[in-house]
Amino acid sequence: MKYWRETFAVAQRILIELLRRRRSLVFWSIFPISVLLLNGYILAERANLTMAQAFESAAPSTLVGAALFFSCLGGSVATVVAEREQQTLKRLFISPISGTSYFLGIFLAHSFIGIGQTLLVYATAAFWGAQFNGSVLLGGCIIVLSIISYVGVGFVLGTQLARRTEDVNALVAAFGVPLLILGGAFLPTSLFPETLLNVAEFNPIYHMNEALLGVSAGGDEITEIEPHFLFLCAFAIAMVIAGWLSYRRMLSVERRL
Repeated sequence: MKYWRETFAVAQRILIELLRRRRSLVFWSIFPISVLLLNGYILAERANLTMAQAFESAAPSTLVGAALFFSCLGGSVATVVAEREQQTLKRLFISPISGTSYFLGIFLAHSFIGIGQTLLVYATAAFWGAQFNGSVLLGGCIIVLSIISYVGVGFVLGTQLARRTEDVNALVAAFGVPLLILGGAFLPTSLFPETLLNVAEFNPIYHMNEALLGVSAGGDEITEIEPHFLFLCAFAIAMVIAGWLSYRRMLSVERRL
């Protein structure tokens, strides 16, 4: 119970700070909606699809490529860096809150943000007639695995490579934008040459996009997306372990400073 209370307390503090920065909250809402609208209209025009079909295809890619990437990965990097700059970690050492609870609290906070953006993206798509055609449970599992993966990567980048707030944008752009393009977030993977498709097999965003697109727009079952789903499970576990180890290393460094 102690860990649960502390975890929820950390998550609540982060979410309250976000709510106080209403401008950031508005921008985080506008960004995925604008990307969704652009993708939807382009697909409808170029692929000769109805608006409902276009938004059914655009919603999964927009969610994993725009909403979750920048809020969960970029947001977790920014949170870790800001906590270091504000000396929050120093105060953690003299508080009763454990490092485990702090780690889980940041995970939980960004999970809530990711779930909120998921509802926002699909509510907007539903306004244009789009439907979630597959299993809601399976789609939810893919979204949760994507959130875990992004936050885990954010911990690794935020604790090991970013030292100042100014580093966040450059770090996310350098690592993220090429992976987003290669993952099919902005261009359909059907347009990729065979060489890029072979490289994309090692890109977690590609598997997020293909799995969620198959379930959401195509109504695929677990057997049809099994390679993508298994890759996401393994990657999410690996990123949780890597994020935790990176976090523990950062704490040991901060204690010596």
